[in-house]
Amino acid sequence: MSDLKQQQQPQQQQPPAARVAEVTRHTKETQITVRVNLDGTGEAKLNTGIGFFDHMLDQIARHGLIDLDITAVGDLHIDGHHTVEDVGITLGLAVAQAVGDKKGLTRYGHSYVPLDEALSRVVIDFSGRPGLEMDVKFTAGSIGALDTQLVFEFFQGFSNHALVSLHIDNLKGHNAHHQCETIFKAFGRALRMGMTLDPRSLGVIPSTKGSL
Repeated sequence: MSDLKQQQQPQQQQPPAARVAEVTRHTKETQITVRVNLDGTGEAKLNTGIGFFDHMLDQIARHGLIDLDITAVGDLHIDGHHTVEDVGITLGLAVAQAVGDKKGLTRYGHSYVPLDEALSRVVIDFSGRPGLEMDVKFTAGSIGALDTQLVFEFFQGFSNHALVSLHIDNLKGHNAHHQCETIFKAFGRALRMGMTLDPRSLGVIPSTKGSL
């Protein structure tokens, strides 16, 4: 084949690498393992010892289309603080590892999610600069065995270790269960959007700086 014909042959695009990760984090307070597949189907295996928290993590998997396997053993005889925060940290580490160098990443994601009277908005940026702005006034101090103050701790741990900027606002709602569920569903959908690979910019870092 001539050089000209060789040059005219279409370049075969390499399939993207599997975006999976497994992270184990052990401290004196918690022992946590998180496995993620960012291009999954929303399957979840969850066991944190806090039923409502498992329900919220399931929302991330289902609405983010992330396969998520989380096991956590924590000092729940004290309270849920260390378990919830450390799951956020470990999930953040796993997502950062699975995302990789961020080439071709959409980078930004946002979602509004309603549930009856409640409405929440989540916006995410895979910026490499961690930060959380959260404006949520829960109408109850706990939902099941989950202290609502710990929702902030979960997202703080996640944003710090996934290296994302995260804005979370509950715009309406008077039922705390509904408030919380809309937040986690919107987070899952915003995460999915931001992590999606853009076919028009594969191999390109989505920043004018050339790095994230």
